[in-house]
Amino acid sequence: MLILSQKIQHVFKAAKSGRYLVVLITIFAFSGCSREAPEPSGSASPLRVRLLTGEQYSNTIGHIFGADISGSVMAPLPPLARTDGLLASGAAFVGVTSDQVQQIQQAAASIAAKVVDEYHRDFLLPCEPVSKTEADAACAAEFLRQTGRLLYRRPMAESEVSDLVNVANTAAEKTEDFYAGLSMALEGLLISPEVVFIIDVAEADPNRPGEERLDAYSLASRLSFFLWNSAPDDALLLAAESGELHTDAGLTQAVDRMLASSRIEEGMRAFFDDMMAFDEFDSLAKDPVIYPMVTGATLADAREQTLRTVIDHLLTRQLDYRDLFTTRETFMSMSLGALYGVPTTNGWVPYQFPEDSPRSGLLTQVSFLAAHSHAVRSSPTLRGKALRELFLCQKVPPPPPDVDFSALEDAGDVPTARERLKVHNTNPSCAGCHLITDPMGLSLENFDGAGRYRETEDGAVLDIRGELDGTVYDDIQGLTVAMRNHPKLSACLVNRLYAYGTGGPVSLRYDRDVLAYFTERFAANGYRLSELLHDIALSQAFTAVRQGETSNQTVADATGLIPSQIAQNHQ
Repeated sequence: MLILSQKIQHVFKAAKSGRYLVVLITIFAFSGCSREAPEPSGSASPLRVRLLTGEQYSNTIGHIFGADISGSVMAPLPPLARTDGLLASGAAFVGVTSDQVQQIQQAAASIAAKVVDEYHRDFLLPCEPVSKTEADAACAAEFLRQTGRLLYRRPMAESEVSDLVNVANTAAEKTEDFYAGLSMALEGLLISPEVVFIIDVAEADPNRPGEERLDAYSLASRLSFFLWNSAPDDALLLAAESGELHTDAGLTQAVDRMLASSRIEEGMRAFFDDMMAFDEFDSLAKDPVIYPMVTGATLADAREQTLRTVIDHLLTRQLDYRDLFTTRETFMSMSLGALYGVPTTNGWVPYQFPEDSPRSGLLTQVSFLAAHSHAVRSSPTLRGKALRELFLCQKVPPPPPDVDFSALEDAGDVPTARERLKVHNTNPSCAGCHLITDPMGLSLENFDGAGRYRETEDGAVLDIRGELDGTVYDDIQGLTVAMRNHPKLSACLVNRLYAYGTGGPVSLRYDRDVLAYFTERFAANGYRLSELLHDIALSQAFTAVRQGETSNQTVADATGLIPSQIAQNHQ
């Protein structure tokens, strides 16, 4: 109890400035390129407090202590609600329950024990204690100062280090084990709100009197979680500490280094996995009687195929984003080869569909087709809805609660989805929404619920003619070209990337002009992802703080706790 009490005191001391009060309320529910046009004046984003995602937590632990440690502990962070198209945006509106915090503490204890065990301590600790059975304040301080800087994403104050050393010393004396004491102190670090939450901190902007900007460490964290989906490394923290990150040259150098790093692939895989709602694959299943060839491994490979295609196209080869919707180049695995009906070898190999193949672009890959279908059949409506919401940022209204399916049930054995939906849409309350989803989804009916190609359904030849917002076409390639050329396609990616980078959903009231600016820049730069990332990361909007707006209060409300309740919980 003494050691736990010291942990709690340590975390409250870390928050004594007052700016972390909301985070404490949440966590303590437990026991350089030239521009053709200037960026819009006044561009800024709000301060935010957001929970780490499970993947960000695991990546951070892995990059600090090693993949074998992060891989052995399940990320303890709670699931997030998809907000404005992104799970990452939902992180700004979520708290944690007492049970979840207990899981966080259990994971922290497991991680800390592994860091100091006999196998890891020799290369993870910078020093050896004078005695393994006694406290060693100097060695403990050296390790905790270095590790705390990486976990806190800023240098630790000496008072913070001192508090943790006291925890380590007390535990070492009680257990007669230096490493057990150090493990206890590290556990205290790992459960700190400053580790579990990304906390934006503002400071006065000397270049814009009366305005504010992110402080250097908050900017470093925003950059790193945006581009790498993990905490800042030592070089980025040094750039923040020296003040270089708040200079044009220093920021440009930092962003260029991060974009050139192999870790950019990890960061962008996380973004596109989120944007395309691939978390749904975790619970996706197909009827094994109807689709016996679709196993869990097949669906995992479908997800991986699309992510490999995206990263190769956008980062490795630096190609036009829009061409992802018409490209025939992808990658193939053995299990997918059986589903696509193409020969392949073991492992992942590059593959290009022939010119006469119906496969072209992301919409014809199994990941999209299977994910947006029913367990026993395809679904033009689900596919059309996903096309609009995932790639065009157009919200499709939910169906009315009193939908009458009697006309569809009385239709008998109509052979194709087009005919079934024609019957269903005689209901005026349904027709409006189906008009904006079904014409595109019906053009993908040559693919069944598993994503396999077919020309007929129940013996009837499929009619796949369609229309997308005024563009009429006769076949699948017509749909993919219409999608590729849709004016909302690139604007939607800009919207999602900016929200992902700044930690929360965009505001049409404040962000309309800067989003239009980024979209114009994206087009001028050939729709290349790296140029868009560069523009966003170097923008004033990314660094400047929009005063009078913060998501902190929302996070506090999500916990349902007030300070007096917290105090009562720890009496």
